[in-house]
Amino acid sequence: MTRLAIAIGVLTIGLAAAVPARADFAVVRFKDHSCRAWADHKAAPMGKHWKYLWVSLPTWEAAQGKGAWAMKHHWCRAWVK
Repeated sequence: MTRLAIAIGVLTIGLAAAVPARADFAVVRFKDHSCRAWADHKAAPMGKHWKYLWVSLPTWEAAQGKGAWAMKHHWCRAWVK
């Protein structure tokens, strides 16, 4: 019985270590309609004059792509890198 418990524990730890960490990116628009990619949507920008356009994007490139889309559709006037 203890061998089974140890085997299940080792298997669980192995699977948890094998799952990749998920990054969390966002696109933020500020009061002056400038936008930028944000590295962590849980760590919000300072102040209260901003708004999320997209959250929980998997990669930085996806956030940049969404920002390009927002610029093309005139949701943003400037893109801050």
